[in-house]
Amino acid sequence: MSNRRLARECALQALYYADSLKDMPQEDVLDYAADYRKELGEYFPFCEELIKGALTHLKEIDAMVSSYAKNWTISRMSAVDRSILRMATYELVFSPEKTPVPAIIDEAIELAKKYSTENSSKFINGLLDQLKKERK
Repeated sequence: MSNRRLARECALQALYYADSLKDMPQEDVLDYAADYRKELGEYFPFCEELIKGALTHLKEIDAMVSSYAKNWTISRMSAVDRSILRMATYELVFSPEKTPVPAIIDEAIELAKKYSTENSSKFINGLLDQLKKERK
C-alpha cells in the first residue's frame, strides 16, 4: 500500500470520527489523526491537509456533492461514503496540490471498496466523475 493511500485512510478515519461526533473542533480531529504521525512519517502533512481542508470547506463541499447527487441528500448517505466524498471533493476542487483527477477518483473508489458497501464504489465513482467539472 502506498504511503499516500495510507494517509488517505487515516484522513478518512478522522473525518468519519468527526462526522459521528457532530460539531467536533478541528483541533480534536487533528489530535485523533496525530496517532498516525509516526506511521505516516513524511506523509502526515498530506493527511493533515486532507482533514483540515475537508473540514474548512465542509459547507461548500456538502453543497457541491448535494447538487450532483441525484435523489440523495448528504444526510441520507452513509457516514463512510460521506467522509470519502468530502475528502475526495476537497482534494479535487480545493487542494493546492492538484493531484491528477484519475488518481483522486481511483483512491476514493478503493477506499469505498475497502470500507463501505458493495454499491458504494459505483456511487462514489459516478458522483466524483461529475464533480470533476468543478476543478479549476
